This record gives sequence, structure tokens and C-alpha cells, in this order.
Amino acid sequence: MDLLLWITIGFIIIGYIVLTSMKTSMENKLAYIKANSEDEKSSVKAKSIIWWIASTTVWGIVCMILVVWYFHHHLG
Repeated sequence: MDLLLWITIGFIIIGYIVLTSMKTSMENKLAYIKANSEDEKSSVKAKSIIWWIASTTVWGIVCMILVVWYFHHHLG
């Protein structure tokens, strides 16, 4: 198999494992923010949730680019 395929599959699987393992932590932070909206820690926790959403979006875009690049490389 091609190295690009292994990189694509590895990136998707490892990223999915990391994001799903962090999901529970982000849900707990969101529950804390809802319960303590006036607390100082809420701002820090909100920033970490925003960064998690942004990194998840970037991961998804990179996955799509890798899949398209792989098919373009092998079909084009």
C-alpha cells in the first residue's frame, strides 16, 4: 500500500481517538460553565472548549484534504 494511504488512515484514526477521548472532559467543562457562569474559571474553560471545537474543525478539514489528495493521486 501507498504511504499516503497509511498517513491518511493513521491521521483519521488517531485524531478520532483523541477527539472522542477529550469529549467527556469538554462536556464536563460545559456543565461547569452552565452551573457557574459568573466564575473566573468559566472563562478559561470556555476558551478551552472553543479551542477544542476549532481543532476538531481543522482536523476534519485536513482529513477531507488528505482523502481528496489520495484519490486525486491514485485516480488522476
